[in-house]
Amino acid sequence: MGYQLMDLKSAAAHLHMSANELRHFAQREEVPCVKRGEAFFFEHRPLDEWAQRRMLEMSEKQLAQEHQTAMSERRRAEGHDFHIADILRPETIMPELTSKTRAGVLRDMTDFADSTGLLYDPETLFAELTAREEVASTAAGGGVAFLHPRYHDPYLFQETFLALGRTVRPVFFGSQDGEGTDLFFLICCTDHVLHMHILARLCLLAHASTLLADLRAAPDAQSMHELLKAAEDDFLGHQPLPRA
Repeated sequence: MGYQLMDLKSAAAHLHMSANELRHFAQREEVPCVKRGEAFFFEHRPLDEWAQRRMLEMSEKQLAQEHQTAMSERRRAEGHDFHIADILRPETIMPELTSKTRAGVLRDMTDFADSTGLLYDPETLFAELTAREEVASTAAGGGVAFLHPRYHDPYLFQETFLALGRTVRPVFFGSQDGEGTDLFFLICCTDHVLHMHILARLCLLAHASTLLADLRAAPDAQSMHELLKAAEDDFLGHQPLPRA
């Protein structure tokens, strides 16, 4: 599937955007693609990686639209939504991460993820996290970063889970606002569509609620988990129900 080429219409549907919008990105050479005559074709892995980078740059309004579409599709396909609080548990939260550098954060978060027993190949995950950061930082401003592999590999993890690390001191992580980063979510997902849904929700919670400040003030992992669950419940309670 990773090397399968999609035409413009299929790629646009995959990304939840119009074919015209994706064509404009392709014409401006802002999205990885292959041009054959006047037609554009897209490979899954580079396209998905581009979509992840683009999401971190979206406005709150764009994120809300992306999240609503993803939530509607998940409800239609599975009959229910997911909750971050179910896949980010107190035992996968590290409230006193001692990392002092970008490389240290990536290594320590990889080791922490490996301690769950849900990670098949920690060295590949570390390499993929590093490759992702070398392309562009996953720091989204406000002192938070959303770590994830550059290319999605469903066979890295036994099941989908999230980890969260809070560093003792902010780390320079390449955020566009020039500020340090001290909250690091690590997304370990077996399904790319769910990965994008998780990323959209985390970005919205980070920018449209007091979650980040609350997480910094929390005394321990259990409190951090409870605060995230409360923020998510409040957020979902204010979202219009997706159409069946």
